[in-house]
Amino acid sequence: MMNYYLSPRPNPKLLSIVIPCYNEEAVIQHLKNRLKSFQTSIGVSTEIILVNDGSSDQTINLLVDWARQDSTIKIVSLARNFGHQIAVTAGMDHAKGDVCVIMDADLQDPPEVIVDMLAKYREGYEIVYGQRLERAGESWFKKWTAWAFYRVMKFLVHKDLPLDSGDFRLISRTCMDVIGSMRENHRFLRGMNAWIGFPQTPVHYNRDPRVAGETKYPLRKMLKLALNAAIAFSPVPLRFSLALGFIIAIFGFIYGIYALYMAYLYFILELPVVYNRGWSTIVCRATSERGPLPEPSCPARSF
Repeated sequence: MMNYYLSPRPNPKLLSIVIPCYNEEAVIQHLKNRLKSFQTSIGVSTEIILVNDGSSDQTINLLVDWARQDSTIKIVSLARNFGHQIAVTAGMDHAKGDVCVIMDADLQDPPEVIVDMLAKYREGYEIVYGQRLERAGESWFKKWTAWAFYRVMKFLVHKDLPLDSGDFRLISRTCMDVIGSMRENHRFLRGMNAWIGFPQTPVHYNRDPRVAGETKYPLRKMLKLALNAAIAFSPVPLRFSLALGFIIAIFGFIYGIYALYMAYLYFILELPVVYNRGWSTIVCRATSERGPLPEPSCPARSF
């Protein structure tokens, strides 16, 4: 990790909290109560941007009712389900704060950790990401796949990609503007945060179980995210395919020479080698076994 010059600064005038929601009707009331308590204790003006990612349940109706009761709530509703990364990007595009915190609606990432993130922000860091120490309420398979996912992504995407950290993070306005200018369709925000190179530091915490409902990020979606990140964000697959193509080309060239050599032994030296007529032609795509080329349909002009 590089060393940076950090300039201390005060708390932001406005804190934006972006929360993507997809079929989260079971957790909305829990989220509402927890955030209301957090807003009254943090001592910083906040706006909460709730992004409805094409939910098919009553999520959007519950969000609209919440916004009618609280002027700090903003609703962004997408026309269909575009996925977590696009939903977060839509929320960031509408954020007006000096800093933005990204968190999920299931409250596995406690909003109280934002207090520690703000402390690091005041020290001068531009990105403060939550790094998980424990993952309560998850199976051993989920924990193992998550452990493997972050290490594969670190290898494929960026050497500074922090381990065991999701999208729960604080991002300064400077970084938000830079990331907002990057309009990739297949987005991997964790990799983009690491790639832009601004000072960042972790805040350690224990992840809580979901307050209600089911996870919206099963193994299938995790693998899809990893594939998109590897293809769209990393040069490793391209280099691998280039090396594989080069190896196959070399093998084909050597095999072609071998085929010609066997044809030379069989036809020219007339040695009793095992050889099927036409084999070298197929391998090398030669025209020797076809005989002379046919006459053109139009006679050639003579001079």
